Amino acid sequence: MPEIEKPDLKIVEAAVSDDPFDLEQLKVDQDFLETTSVKKLLTTVPVRKPNAQDFVRVHPSPVYRQLLAMFELKEEREIYAVNLRLVPELQVECFIATLFTAINRQGVVFLWPVRMPSDGRSNDWHTSAATAAQQAMQGWIRMRSNMSLGAYEIYKAADKIPDPEWPSLSFQELIRIAFRDRLITTPDHPVIRRLRGAS
Repeated sequence: MPEIEKPDLKIVEAAVSDDPFDLEQLKVDQDFLETTSVKKLLTTVPVRKPNAQDFVRVHPSPVYRQLLAMFELKEEREIYAVNLRLVPELQVECFIATLFTAINRQGVVFLWPVRMPSDGRSNDWHTSAATAAQQAMQGWIRMRSNMSLGAYEIYKAADKIPDPEWPSLSFQELIRIAFRDRLITTPDHPVIRRLRGAS
């Protein structure tokens, strides 16, 4: 009885390894996952008030908030930081706000501008927003506007929610990310040219 030739195992292995979709080549060992550390980079920091349905916290440290001059392009809903020492002509157009570092339950870090009273006159919107920011330093809160009341309503979380994990970046680094394309420091900035009606 003739002997049946066995396939050359080296040839079979080579054929398998030539397949770009061979799972033996594509799979990642568990050991690799355990030895590889991944760090999420913070590349976007929105500048906005909290969403009405979000529970948020505010960083309790004073070094994570600052009083700044800001300008808002209302149609685009873009907020710019302004250096009034370099661009004093924008003073009339600006609003002054305390910029708080905040975070929601999904871990999204944002800068929350709470306006200061203009001409020394406060209103209930400004006062209730400032109160909400102070409350958010101690616990999770949700803030919703009530047009009939003419102020924000503040709700505390009913259950105990763990404290958030704050990013390791400094406040200045957060400012740099948030305003990297929205900082007005020269009189010929496109926003100022737009206000002048210049092309």
